[in-house]
Amino acid sequence: MAREKREILSPKSKIIRWVFSILLLLYTSITIFILLSTLINSFKSKSDLINNTFGWPEKFLLSSYITVFTEDKFGLYFRNSIILTFCGTFCCIFLASMVAYGIARFNFKGKGFLASYFLFGMMFPIQISVLPLFIILKKMSLLNTLGGMILVYAAGMSLPVYIFQKFFRTVPKSLDESARIDGAKEFTIYLKIILPLCKPVVFTVALINSVGYWNDFYMPMVFLGKKTCRTLTLAIYNYLNEFLKQMNVSFAAVIITLIPIILIYFLFSSQIIEGITGGAVKE
Repeated sequence: MAREKREILSPKSKIIRWVFSILLLLYTSITIFILLSTLINSFKSKSDLINNTFGWPEKFLLSSYITVFTEDKFGLYFRNSIILTFCGTFCCIFLASMVAYGIARFNFKGKGFLASYFLFGMMFPIQISVLPLFIILKKMSLLNTLGGMILVYAAGMSLPVYIFQKFFRTVPKSLDESARIDGAKEFTIYLKIILPLCKPVVFTVALINSVGYWNDFYMPMVFLGKKTCRTLTLAIYNYLNEFLKQMNVSFAAVIITLIPIILIYFLFSSQIIEGITGGAVKE
């Protein structure tokens, strides 16, 4: 114990800790500065933004936010992003948790191959599957539809399956056996006994997926060509293409896009931390 203490308090450990602390503080400071600058600039007029880029606005204006929602279909893009994020996350978690439950709780032929199949899915970039997905969605008449995009998101469940599988293995199988003795069926055991125990993990996986779906630009750009199916990231990209003409509106659009993610983090940060550490304390 004393040896452990000396190693932790050694000069080398102190230097490493200070270096990491300084780097994290620097990164945090830069991030906060960028966020605050973006927020402040969203309340400026175009002329004020050009002449006073990093200063305090002469007058706080909401004209940029009004322009975003009145002159463009930003409300529609916001709705599309919410639908894709919520439905994609829900479907992915539901399917991934059921697959992981089957792999973790049952023995069957090909179990090792199935587990490895989802593990290998994390090794390949999504770009290599774009062409096959495009052809499949086109043949199913789901191209340029939110439903087709939700199916694409729901299918990307390699990481969720891996996380759920690891957690389900820590849950005692005696719970399943007790429920079977009482007459419960497998889906009831999964839905009413096992799934409620992994709420922290569900929150963690949901946050990882929802942030990825909300900020996704590449997949909607490929599969959602219609303007009525456009998401927030595609709308912001169009603003940035005309940044010199609509720079104040671009800042407002970015802030509107950031608000849901920031709210989710602050509301569910404790559940996320619990989900990350939950698997380590179960027996």
